Amino acid sequence: MSLDIIARPLGKFLLFIYNTVAFQNYGLAIIFFTIVVKLALLPLTLKQLKSSSKMQELQPKIAEIQKRYKDDKEKLNQEMMKVYQENNYNPASGCLPLLVQMPILITLYWVIVQPLKFMLDKPQDTINKLVEVASKGLNLATQAMTTQKELMTLNYFNEHKEALSQVTGLLDRSELIDFNNFLGLHLGEIAKFQPQDVFGAQSYIYLPLFILAIVAAATTYLSTKLSMPKKVEGSGSQQNAMGSSMTNSMMYIGPIMTLMFSFQLPAGVVLYWMIGYVFTIFQQLYINKFVLNKHDKQDQKAITDKKNNDGSKALDSGSKDGNKKNSGNKK
Repeated sequence: MSLDIIARPLGKFLLFIYNTVAFQNYGLAIIFFTIVVKLALLPLTLKQLKSSSKMQELQPKIAEIQKRYKDDKEKLNQEMMKVYQENNYNPASGCLPLLVQMPILITLYWVIVQPLKFMLDKPQDTINKLVEVASKGLNLATQAMTTQKELMTLNYFNEHKEALSQVTGLLDRSELIDFNNFLGLHLGEIAKFQPQDVFGAQSYIYLPLFILAIVAAATTYLSTKLSMPKKVEGSGSQQNAMGSSMTNSMMYIGPIMTLMFSFQLPAGVVLYWMIGYVFTIFQQLYINKFVLNKHDKQDQKAITDKKNNDGSKALDSGSKDGNKKNSGNKK
């Protein structure tokens, strides 16, 4: 299934934000856009995080069952289902939210890098002609513009409005998007790390973008660290140790990849990532304090109530059996 069916309404929504509440400030538009989408996905995120937290809590019990019944698959499955039922846990409950979110999160990237297609709704032949004119003006081969060609094209016409005369009827001045009016960041440019660029004649462009890349990597690290499940006592099996090692590796791999891509993709995409990670940091702090703790207490209460009910039933059953025996003795 093509993701265009999701990307087109999201692109129109981003354009609406840009022209209204963001006051035609592209950076503000990305910030508002990211926050609104993240809030819309919050219920699914909460469901997924609750499921992951619950699975982490049950891991010691599961590991013990796997060890005890490793040679009896049928008994293993029965005991696993018993643990799930006793703890009100559905193993599939964390999969559906992730499956729903992934296409949307992937689509958001393309909405950012393809503004001509998804924001301005230009047909492909028009996009090709605009890119061709921009590539000549930038003295670049079209292939060298790669997946960022639409961002680079719009940025070119915004900075060289006289070139609009070459694309009359294809792109109007009112459709131009200013990528350079947010805190001095040129969001249509790609960050560079060479000292002659960062501290040279164009430092006003590349120094802020270099700082943005560093901040984006830092927020990735913080977001990943906060999202890590807490270690549960008693989960010292080799399998859990391997999982913990992989999780620790991801804490560093994520920021490194963000830093690498920050010097390969337009700053608008980097800003989108960074705002998403900042939102996730505050979201995770709130979830850890108010949602997961409350969820754990509710689950513990449900388990305790269930045990008490089972105990009461056992006592009632014992009392009835005792009464029957006493009646028989009297006879």
